[in-house]
Amino acid sequence: AVAASKPHRAPRAGAKASKKKEHRLKKQGVKKDPSHKDPKAFGVAKVGRARGQIQRNLDREHRKQHVEIVDRTSEVPPPVLVAVMGPPGCGKTTLIKSLVKHYTRQTLLDARGPITVVTGKRRRVTFFECPPTVPAMLDLAKVADLALVLIDASFGFEMEQFEFLNMLQVHGFPKVMGVLTHLDTFRDSKSLKRTKKQLKQRFWTEIYQGAKLFYLSGMINGRYLKNEIHNLSLFISRIKFRPLVWRNTHPYLVVDRVEDVTDAALVESDPRVDRRVVLFGYVRGTNLKLGTKVHMVGCGDFYMRSLRPLDDPCPPPDMEKADGKTRRSLNVKDKLIYAPQANLGAVLFDQDAVYIDVPELQFTRPDRIGAGAVLPDAGATVTAEEAAREGEAQAARAAAASEGVRL
Repeated sequence: AVAASKPHRAPRAGAKASKKKEHRLKKQGVKKDPSHKDPKAFGVAKVGRARGQIQRNLDREHRKQHVEIVDRTSEVPPPVLVAVMGPPGCGKTTLIKSLVKHYTRQTLLDARGPITVVTGKRRRVTFFECPPTVPAMLDLAKVADLALVLIDASFGFEMEQFEFLNMLQVHGFPKVMGVLTHLDTFRDSKSLKRTKKQLKQRFWTEIYQGAKLFYLSGMINGRYLKNEIHNLSLFISRIKFRPLVWRNTHPYLVVDRVEDVTDAALVESDPRVDRRVVLFGYVRGTNLKLGTKVHMVGCGDFYMRSLRPLDDPCPPPDMEKADGKTRRSLNVKDKLIYAPQANLGAVLFDQDAVYIDVPELQFTRPDRIGAGAVLPDAGATVTAEEAAREGEAQAARAAAASEGVRL
């Protein structure tokens, strides 16, 4: 018997069936709707999870939105004030010396008072070592743009760090970065790793999750390692600051130099006479106006007798070339430093004069030195007659040496 043949079954799905369907619709003149999609193909498996994910994304975008704050600083902003804070013996002075050496290639012997350095094409930074006392921490918490909190890894957190962080929260909470020091005291790598993790989590609890924490693992020749200081300096030079409302509406000045201009005769006759003091420093915040009352920390409220602008002792570098192009990097002469209280830097700017400190002087005309003068190189007191005789002897020796030499 011959088996009955099965009827042909045309394909209803697949590439071939879709192609035949499109050909048939095209032949009938029906246009394909591009927006027509299967509603079930793009649905969500769980509606609750999808709703939560969408709400989370919206919340993240909303947290990034801030009310615009007007920045009232001048076109050339004052240096950024970096407060280096920590308990005694944690390495504050060593950190400032290492940063100054990295930026300016100069050796700082005494980190006293504000130390201003040029760190980039458009930024200057003032380092200020914060003493571990409550009044000093309170004063610097009011004016610091960036706080470097040093933590002794061999000891952990101390009361000074917590007090300083609480003061920062009250005064607007500027940018804060942590620095772990004394990591070279650990001999076991496991204990070092465990200590780093514990201190990092504790620091994040006090600041916020993900706060920047740097590690200084050791010292060479009295300074921290170059690559670690380089990484820290990059963050200091590139960090962006959001203007704080109170500082943005109030002028304030961090004094970097003080001079007492009271008449010496009055002071000698009455040591408790009213003094006349001249204060030098960068004005931050808004413009400082004459006639307003000024509060001096620890002294009270006073009125300014005069207010005069001076030339910038540490000006930002001029990045314009002679041909009109812009330089991309700093020269050695652009890496300036201004530290009047630390006896570093050769220039002092006064109201009507500029003082240049020349450590080694060589007198070419000793006969002009008055009686009783002290020569810096000799360190001995000579009279005018002795100086004149010495000058004549030097002139005679120079004439004898140049005898027979013609130009």
